[in-house]
Amino acid sequence: MADAISAFLDRDAVHSLGSLALSSRCVVEGNLVGAHRSPRRGTSTEFADHRAYVEGDDPKHIDWKAYGRTERHYVKRYEDETNLRVYLVVDRSASMGYGTAGLTKYRYACALAAAIAYVVVKARDSVGLFVHSDKVDFAVEPGNTFLHLNNLLLRLRDTQPGSTTRLGDALNQIAAATRKRALIAIFSDLLGVPEEIGLAFAHFRRRHHDVMMFHVLDPTEIELPFRNAAKFEDMETGEDIVVDPRSVADSYRKAFGEFMTQCRELCADMGIDYRLARTDGDLNAFVRSWLEDRRRLSR
Repeated sequence: MADAISAFLDRDAVHSLGSLALSSRCVVEGNLVGAHRSPRRGTSTEFADHRAYVEGDDPKHIDWKAYGRTERHYVKRYEDETNLRVYLVVDRSASMGYGTAGLTKYRYACALAAAIAYVVVKARDSVGLFVHSDKVDFAVEPGNTFLHLNNLLLRLRDTQPGSTTRLGDALNQIAAATRKRALIAIFSDLLGVPEEIGLAFAHFRRRHHDVMMFHVLDPTEIELPFRNAAKFEDMETGEDIVVDPRSVADSYRKAFGEFMTQCRELCADMGIDYRLARTDGDLNAFVRSWLEDRRRLSR
């Protein structure tokens, strides 16, 4: 297994994900997304495999090198290049560096993105990448080979969180850059201005993208389980406050619950598939459950 892939997915995960497929609820560039790539003859540039020549086939597609080796006529088959494209959009702002039990939100988001990318490439579909903070930091064009996947994950592995965020601006920049309809998988804690995020979501939907929102949160952000007075620091501004968590726990949980509800409703209003991705959850089980739900929705 390639180095960067194994950095995020162990052998059990790869085996578990190997039989899965990603389905879309939309039509992308004229093809029904969710089916595996179907070979077509002649117009694509990416070779898929051979099949035996039969009467009526265009002789220009005969592989004469194969004939020289085998003295049999074979026709080259090529991949349909207009099938599913998936773009992974990973938030690397400083707040994504928060985590407990040795696992940050950013690391979990990268592992989740790696699992989805593996499923996409295994089905011979294409995956690309945007990593952003307050703007797009870098992008990787879509590709559908395991070498491409390894190189893409190398970029993720070697990137760390640690910048401010303007989530709405970054997502708008990405929406403007993705002109062909695709699946857009966003991995973020959504700590931004809701109105700006909503406008960016609308930008994606105007371009007819199928958008998936993975709301990555640490359980302590949701539950505030701390019992002792402590200093809490904003990871992006550096501002801090000393507080006894027990004195504010109820109001905090209420406010954070309202924030999560707002995020879910914003996605529902835009026709976006929203999933809460808690970093204490089993990643493989999460991916399998989500893909099964997508498969049912795409029927």
